[in-house]
Amino acid sequence: MAFYSSGVEYGIHSLMFMVDSNGDAREMSVREIADLQNVPYDYLAKIFTRLSKAGLVRSSEGKGGGFQLAQPAANITLLDVVNAIDGEKQVFACREIRQRTVIFDETPPEWACSGICGVRSVMEMAQQRMEESLAQHSILDLALKMYRKAPQTFVVEVQDWIEARRQ
Repeated sequence: MAFYSSGVEYGIHSLMFMVDSNGDAREMSVREIADLQNVPYDYLAKIFTRLSKAGLVRSSEGKGGGFQLAQPAANITLLDVVNAIDGEKQVFACREIRQRTVIFDETPPEWACSGICGVRSVMEMAQQRMEESLAQHSILDLALKMYRKAPQTFVVEVQDWIEARRQ
């Protein structure tokens, strides 16, 4: 089972498509993004509500309306998106198992209880490193990496697809 929801993946990919190959933000509707990625519109709309509440996107007025990034793509980290969609999660919840060992006969000795649990310590360190890694990568980083990897025809096809939808 995945730790983060599929909404996190949908959200990250959606924001990546809201950046063009030059790194400039572009406005898109949730319907356009859902159709472009072949993902469920209703689910993506809920994701965009969360992204909006977190200040990562803002709705735009005008013909068809849509969304635009609320801040530069370089400033939106993967950790921002994860927290906006799934909320802050703890990888591990220590249950203080170390104090329940049957040999202790319900009265664990001081040495077994003192200090932070070694397992908890390692798990908290792992979470910290994961969050640090997510915070080091921005939507701009991923979007530009995608466009560098793709053939130039992909860039043109995406832009043509978006323009054709708006006619």
